[in-house]
Amino acid sequence: MAITSALTVAPSKCEAHCAALTTTAIRPVAPALNPSSAKLDARQLSLSLLFDEPAAPPASEPAAKIDPIAGERQRQVLLGGQPTAYRLKRGKRRTIGFQIDDNGLTVSAPRWIALREIEAAIGEKERWIRTKLTEWRDFKARRQLPDVRWHCGGTLPYLGAPITLRLRAEVETTQLLHTAAGAAELHLALPTDALEGQIKDTVQAWLQTEARRVLGERLALLGERLETQPKAWSLSSARSQWGSCTHDRRIRLNWRLIHFGLPVIDYVVAHELAHLKEMNHSPRFWHAVAQLLPGFEAARDEIKSVDLASLPV
Repeated sequence: MAITSALTVAPSKCEAHCAALTTTAIRPVAPALNPSSAKLDARQLSLSLLFDEPAAPPASEPAAKIDPIAGERQRQVLLGGQPTAYRLKRGKRRTIGFQIDDNGLTVSAPRWIALREIEAAIGEKERWIRTKLTEWRDFKARRQLPDVRWHCGGTLPYLGAPITLRLRAEVETTQLLHTAAGAAELHLALPTDALEGQIKDTVQAWLQTEARRVLGERLALLGERLETQPKAWSLSSARSQWGSCTHDRRIRLNWRLIHFGLPVIDYVVAHELAHLKEMNHSPRFWHAVAQLLPGFEAARDEIKSVDLASLPV
């Protein structure tokens, strides 16, 4: 997930070597961009610079730090009087694109366009960039789940509600119990001096066992409504997707769904079951999901706001 926007510039006369441009393009008066004529248009996804060939070689740029992971140049620009970091990606492209995601602001540009013109375009989008950076930080804070403390008294989500960890050396197996006040406690067959790693491994093994039970039950229940069943299903430990369905009718469901309430679990299960009929995301596919689970939209929106990598285990 990322936020993108664009800058559209009013048309003017091109030099002889310029190609005909669309309404989403920047038309330079000379080889350089005139940012003062720019108009904001949030509907566009990029800042187009369409030419048959470069108007001029790129101007030399000051030294910049290279990100060893992404291979991108890390720079800073003043926005609202505050230094704002951004990543500059250059490549064989005809557009300048702005994107805001977990990495902050990323600007993608053609190799030949001068740095001063890129930063002039950033300046034109200053208000939008500052607003979206704030919104993204707020979004990350909302989707980030609290860290689990792996000791007696720590809590974590199970079926959408918190459970408290208790170390009980006297019990033979891990079991979920409820107090007189109705609070859920997970009693672990571990001594009170158990290490954090032992506690985490024991909890994860129990959660995976519960996931196999609960997800299997929901898969069978919703499969009856569809009057079809997958050829096989299994648990997944992926950190990038909640579920998948293959062309040979095999479904995989992420065991970490056990952290969520049944409405969210049912949505993911219904989503994958619907793929048994439609291996796409066409209107017919979403119609199949709605038939299986009317009112699924709220659950879909809930899980879309969660970063899978932020889950405690």
